[in-house]
Amino acid sequence: MATKTPEVGFLRHRIKASKNEDMTPRSSINSTSNEAEEIELSSSDSCLLLPNNHVVHKEVIFSTKEESIWATSLQMFFPFLFAGFGMVAASLLLDVVQHWPVYQNVSEVYILVPALLGLKGNLEMTLASRLSTHANLGNMDTAQQQWSLTVSNLALIQCQALVVGFLASLAAVILGWVPSGNFHVQHGLLLCASSVVTASGASFILGLVMVAVILFSRRFNINPDNVATPIAASLGDLTTLACLSWLASLLYRALDSLPWLSTTIIIVAVLLIPVWAWLASRNEYTRQVLDSGWMPVISAMLISSVGGLILDFTVSQYKGVAVFQLVINGVGGNLVAVQASRISTELHSRASLGYLPDGMRVCLSPCATFCDNSKTNHASTARMLMLMVIPGHLIFSYTISYLQAGHTSFTPIFMIVYLTAAVLQVFLLLYIAQVMITWMWQASIDPDNSAIPYLTAIGDLLGTFLLGVAFQFLFLIGDRDSDVGD
Repeated sequence: MATKTPEVGFLRHRIKASKNEDMTPRSSINSTSNEAEEIELSSSDSCLLLPNNHVVHKEVIFSTKEESIWATSLQMFFPFLFAGFGMVAASLLLDVVQHWPVYQNVSEVYILVPALLGLKGNLEMTLASRLSTHANLGNMDTAQQQWSLTVSNLALIQCQALVVGFLASLAAVILGWVPSGNFHVQHGLLLCASSVVTASGASFILGLVMVAVILFSRRFNINPDNVATPIAASLGDLTTLACLSWLASLLYRALDSLPWLSTTIIIVAVLLIPVWAWLASRNEYTRQVLDSGWMPVISAMLISSVGGLILDFTVSQYKGVAVFQLVINGVGGNLVAVQASRISTELHSRASLGYLPDGMRVCLSPCATFCDNSKTNHASTARMLMLMVIPGHLIFSYTISYLQAGHTSFTPIFMIVYLTAAVLQVFLLLYIAQVMITWMWQASIDPDNSAIPYLTAIGDLLGTFLLGVAFQFLFLIGDRDSDVGD
């Protein structure tokens, strides 16, 4: 039996040998008390920061540090800015490549853009949330644990990336074929090959970055929930879009000279799927995701593909949409992923799957979600994330303007309409996240594996739709100069 400590900042978490583990931490209130009591997270939206654990007879002692809202703000804001500039770079790239021959002649590539960028959110952000929870619960403190979780998680996202890459290309072909009624076999093979290689390559690179960020955060006692998901997004959009555009252009130029190239790539990708699945099945944590984690990423891919169809339509009407689409979707996805990761970590540390902690409910009003600390421990973070939306978008938008990119004039009326759409998107996402994650937990669904794919996909759909509505509104009220309509 481990010795009890007089400090409230120490939690006692008993690891049972049975299958059903008690994941509720306990704390002793003073040195003379023998009775453990539940720890309530403070209304300042503190988060459990768990240092290296000490195992004594199957009992682990976690030291927790109350994380102030200011510390949380600082940890979030700089990765958020870093991620935002990565999205600006990706937006500038999309503004350039939309004029390439492959985008002009194979318009279904536009449908692939939100689906594959969303896949980055589905896989890398879910990986970041999953590893952040493991790190905060002390499951990545030894070299053996780190190696096992790293290899199995990288294999898992490779398997998921290849499968969902296939499905994303199929959805792009179908959604592109239905409105026009034209189907080109070579274009379909080009989309499939570009999609699977992009998904696999980008996921591998970003997966390695995520593991490094989690271990670095753990080493320097930074809450990985606050920094991992924005950093995943900072490189994800640019890496994925560059890879997709380069590969699609390369395969498009090789259609006549090397018609077999796309087919060969597809066959090799199919053969690699069972290899990655076998490696992922060797770890107990990733084996669970391999068995039950397909529905969220596939559903999210389909939702993002619908957003891609909207993007394909709006870009044909307003070229200025392209440079803002990745920014508005990326900002919304990044902010809601941080909130989702924090809520999931709290649930893992305070209750067993299927049972909500005392005082937590599924159905909350929007007012309670953002203003009532007695109803949720994350109202302060929700308000702080909302406060980041307008300054972030102003910085990113004027960076685009300074670089003289895009096809849109930055008039006051444009900025008001654009920022209104951005604020509405993040408001809806944060509210949906609060309700969805608590519902998933009560339904015995691990939100680390399921919530972020749905949230980022909904964010893509909302962002693309609201951006299209904003440009249409600007056009209707008379802002129809050559920049907006191009």
